Order: sequence, then C-alpha cells, then structure tokens
Amino acid sequence: MTLLEHEGKAPRIDPLARIAPNAVICGDVTVGANTSVGFGAVLTAESGPIAVGANCVIMDTAVLRGVRGAALVIGDNVLVGPRACLTGCRVGHNVFIATGASVFNGAVIGAGAEVRINGVVHIRTVLAEGATVPIGWVAVGDPARILPPVEHDAIWAVQKDLDFPKVVFGVGRPPPGGSMMPDVMPKYAARLAGHRDDVEVG
Repeated sequence: MTLLEHEGKAPRIDPLARIAPNAVICGDVTVGANTSVGFGAVLTAESGPIAVGANCVIMDTAVLRGVRGAALVIGDNVLVGPRACLTGCRVGHNVFIATGASVFNGAVIGAGAEVRINGVVHIRTVLAEGATVPIGWVAVGDPARILPPVEHDAIWAVQKDLDFPKVVFGVGRPPPGGSMMPDVMPKYAARLAGHRDDVEVG
C-alpha cells in the first residue's frame, strides 16, 4: 500500500483494516476497523477529508475523493463496488454501491439504499433511506427523482438548477455553445500540482 501525507495530513488506518498492497490512500483519510480496501483503489483527500466506517468493503479500482466543502463520509457496513467513483458525498450505513456507480459532490445516500451497476447519484441529490437506483439509472434532485438515462430532458430539468459548474468548479454556466474548460482547467491542474509535495508515510 502507498500512504501519502498531503498538505500536512496523513491517513489514519485502523489496525484491524486490510489495505491491498497497491491501494493508494492520500491525505486526511480515516479508515475504520475491519474495513477492506481492494487492489488499485484510490482514496484521496483532495481538498476535503474522507472518513470510511467499520466493516466496509471498498473494492478493486474504486476511486473516492474528498473535496473542499464536501467531505466524503461513508457509514458502517457499506460496499463500494469496482470502478465506482464517489466524490464529496455522504453515504449512510448499510448501503450497497455497485460496480461502476458514480456519486457526486454534495449527494446524500440514506441508510440501506442501493445504487446498482452504473447508476448515478448527481450533485446535491438526496436519496432516501432504502431507495434503489436501478442499473444505469440516474437519481437527481432533493428529494431524488430516479429516472432512466433516456429521459435526458427530465433529468436536465432538475440537474440544471443543481448548478454543476458552480458547485464543482466555482464558475458560472457558459452560454450555449460556450465552454468553461479554458477558464477551469488551468486552475484545477495547478491545484492538483500540489501533490508534487506529497510525502510517502507508509
């Protein structure tokens, strides 16, 4: 395993946790007792902390990111499947997040919920306790509407007001045909360059 100190903060791993030899854990990350972090998984406290509870399984190649203003908090008895990507969200106890699922900034997943294969929980979306996002479907809004991906217009009607550019990058939505990328990417890349100073601690 690779443990990295980032911006003066190092991971804290419970002695009863299992971390795969090629997993990477960076910065202000806490991993609870009897939690397993699989091969190739990455947990990076980019600009906000990560806290993973007890008895969780973070499967191979999952990516978990804590970001400014949106800590990533995972309760107890949670499974995060292979290739899942979680950013700055809160996940209750006893949640199942399947292979390839994505959960975005500011989302909240209630206890006992399921996000099935390739499901999406969009930014600032609140998924109720016990709810299910079917395979490939999208949960969007507060309270969440759960829609098939073919209903793009209905998803966008909710998603637009959730304001992805502002929440994630701190910029306004560009006019039709415009792009935020020339403004956003240089700043974002420069911020990530702070990892040049990371120090391996384990």
